[in-house]
Amino acid sequence: MRRLASLTALLAATGSIAYAQNTLPQVNDAYFRSAQAALQERLRMSPNTNRAKNVILFVGDGMGISTVTAGRIYEGQKRGVDGESNSLAMEKLPYAALSKTYTHDAQVADSAPTAVAMVTGVKTRNDVIGVNSEVEVGDCAGSKGREVLSLAALAERAGQATGIVSTARITHATPAAMYAHTPHRDWEADSNMPPEAIAAGCWDIAQQLAAWPHGDGFEVILGGGRDRFLPETENDPEDKDRKGSRKDGRNLVQEWQNRYSNSGVFLWNKEQFDKLDSKTPHVLGLFERSHMRYEADRLKDNGGEPSLAELTVKSIDMLRQNPNGFFLMVEGGRIDHAHHDGNAYRSLEDMVAFDNAIKAALEKVNLDETLVIVTADHSHTLTISGYPKRGNPILETIIEPDGKPKLGKDGKPFTTLGYANGPGAVKENEPRPTPANTTSPDYKQQSLVPLDSETHGGEDVAIFAGGPWAHLFAGAVEQNYIYHVIDHATKLSERSGLRAAQ
Repeated sequence: MRRLASLTALLAATGSIAYAQNTLPQVNDAYFRSAQAALQERLRMSPNTNRAKNVILFVGDGMGISTVTAGRIYEGQKRGVDGESNSLAMEKLPYAALSKTYTHDAQVADSAPTAVAMVTGVKTRNDVIGVNSEVEVGDCAGSKGREVLSLAALAERAGQATGIVSTARITHATPAAMYAHTPHRDWEADSNMPPEAIAAGCWDIAQQLAAWPHGDGFEVILGGGRDRFLPETENDPEDKDRKGSRKDGRNLVQEWQNRYSNSGVFLWNKEQFDKLDSKTPHVLGLFERSHMRYEADRLKDNGGEPSLAELTVKSIDMLRQNPNGFFLMVEGGRIDHAHHDGNAYRSLEDMVAFDNAIKAALEKVNLDETLVIVTADHSHTLTISGYPKRGNPILETIIEPDGKPKLGKDGKPFTTLGYANGPGAVKENEPRPTPANTTSPDYKQQSLVPLDSETHGGEDVAIFAGGPWAHLFAGAVEQNYIYHVIDHATKLSERSGLRAAQ
């Protein structure tokens, strides 16, 4: 009984001390104060219902939630700050939602139908671009009359300026969704097409870009993929021992320039890019035969390549010359490619470069009139696991909070980052190797299922947004909903004379 009385007295005493000032005991905790400040900032926020004059759609190809988290930590650790509490530029946008990335025929999407969903408002099949879900993959005849129009086409019809920027080939799936209609995403040049598709009247993707019929065409086209535009008889301007890939003998770069009576500027290296006047009416910049270099390798390029941030800023400077506003799509295309190779280092480097482009754009535009959306087309199988201590280098093996290494059942360490499948898998009947030099640019993270190329992931991806009507991004939404928010914010379909029925 005496023990119970003593315990009661102790609880009463500690209670009276903790709450003597009618104050929560955690009120001075740094985490508590930080969350309170975030809440107050959110409470001061009010929706912007202005009509959006400009739109910038940033697409981090393959930038799933785990990639955003790993990229946040990586970027902070590179700068010597706490990576876990770091915030990327994209994360500072005021509104966010989740995007469901499944397609008409697949649980796990590829980049073609996901880009189509975002810029046309419909879901379609894996591997097709700019056509609806009725079109079978590779069916040229069946694709006729089933085309869907993109936001870029609507913007041109409404008198706006338009631009596409990508670190991938400009004929690759995501940028191609802005202008192409094809039952197969791989038909980037005539040399990639079956003869029967050409005979049936289907055009390759590069040809469609050169002759894009809406308005006066794109004001800005910047990316990779020169060989899809040059004939196989012509030397590449940078790699003199290489030629174009077109078999039809056409030089689409020249055809594009002829369209603008040679006022359209073609460029392929950084020196030319740096000299580009922002008042240039049209520019076609193709900086590599295929994809542009990974950010980690960009400075090694013979001709020099601008960063994605530089490409974005120059594009905004050019497009804003139009008083009616602009629509710009910017893709960090090689985040995806490094993931396919099981190479987290290069993927995170490209993701940081992508976030730097977002930061540069936000410094150039006014969110009172510009809707900025940052999202991904799909995820990857990247995982973050193992209980690493706070501050553990994100690319290295795991040290737990108690200072001890985390080991597998075989007694060997493993990295925080891994993949569910891909080229980093251990071959059958071989022992799992001890990770060595995991920060090497060429290191491939371990994976579970052995594949030559790691696959996409099917989970939802993030949408970050700011500007007019950005508050409409909330909850979990269908990926094609992105188009409808943009159209609502801009009234592009109405202004283009192609108003959707309500």
